[in-house]
Amino acid sequence: MGIRKKTNKNPPVLSHEFVIQNHADIVSCVAMVFLLGLMFEVTSKFAVLFITVQYNVTISTNEETAVNHFHHGIKDLATTFFYMLVAIIMHAIIQEYVLDKINRKKHFSKTKHSKFNESGQLSAFYLFSFGWGASILLSEKLLSNPVTLWEGYPHTLMPFQLKFYFICQLGYWLHAMPELYFQKTKKEDISRRLGYIFLYLVHIGGAYLLNLNRLGLVLLVLHYFVELLFHVSRLVYFSNESRQTGFTIWAVLFVLGRLLTLSLSVLTVGFGLATSDNQGFDLAAGNFNVIFVITVLAAICLTQAFMMWKFINFQLRRWREHAQAQTLKKKPVQPSKSKSKKDKSEHRRTRPNGVNGVSSHAADSPRARKEKSS
Repeated sequence: MGIRKKTNKNPPVLSHEFVIQNHADIVSCVAMVFLLGLMFEVTSKFAVLFITVQYNVTISTNEETAVNHFHHGIKDLATTFFYMLVAIIMHAIIQEYVLDKINRKKHFSKTKHSKFNESGQLSAFYLFSFGWGASILLSEKLLSNPVTLWEGYPHTLMPFQLKFYFICQLGYWLHAMPELYFQKTKKEDISRRLGYIFLYLVHIGGAYLLNLNRLGLVLLVLHYFVELLFHVSRLVYFSNESRQTGFTIWAVLFVLGRLLTLSLSVLTVGFGLATSDNQGFDLAAGNFNVIFVITVLAAICLTQAFMMWKFINFQLRRWREHAQAQTLKKKPVQPSKSKSKKDKSEHRRTRPNGVNGVSSHAADSPRARKEKSS
């Protein structure tokens, strides 16, 4: 996507260029309609479906305290749609007030410009999602007690922060599809971006609907940390191409992340849920153990294998290009024939004074002087 140049000529209303230039304002107006709907009693019940998290269940632990939990349902589609609009607005703010200003100062090429925008947006999202997800892990004590990943399955009830986290994740990755149009993404990049958007939606949506939200949260936080390091390293590389240490650290953590993902998935599904007493399929109770859950495990394993295959191909191509560059540097440059002939002619002109190759001492000999006088 190129930097938008502000011109005095306004595009026709509702044309493609008009929508692209003003999409953030249009989406803000749509979101404002839902917020204004909360102010009126007639529309408040409808607006609440989009803005607040639905399916609240109050559980009384004792006579004095009560804990609110949530489960998923069809109304979550409305909430996800609203936070998709919020993600589009935040995307436009980061693009206009941060990334576009840096692009104007650095004067990146078109290829670097597109990659810089992609890494800048994803770095902000991964940083936010990693920090938020890690705080939920600590508050729910999922890291200190890994048994809770499968113990008590199906985990139909979620605390507010966990459910809202998944809603925002789905909203963000849904917003990434219209952004391909708003950001004028190149045709050769669309298939690649759609590929990882689809994988995110399938895995996050699968963990949410199949009540594997605890396992999904742990794997997302782990994955987001590795991806955050990669995109930050790419931003640093664009500012100074000699700084490539971050890619080396990322390569090591990428492999470790894949191994940890597979280990946790096999441990949770293959050993935890497979040996659980609560086996079978019950849609009303939200129990999908074991057939659908094993399918999820197979999908996770295939995805990790695909990512490792892409990673190995990327590293091999990078090493090959580095080896070719080193070979070109070490190879001596041989002078051309035309250059050697030119050097010889210049050498003859700059030779000591003489006649037809005879030295000046020979020309001043007595015999030469005698022949000259005669």
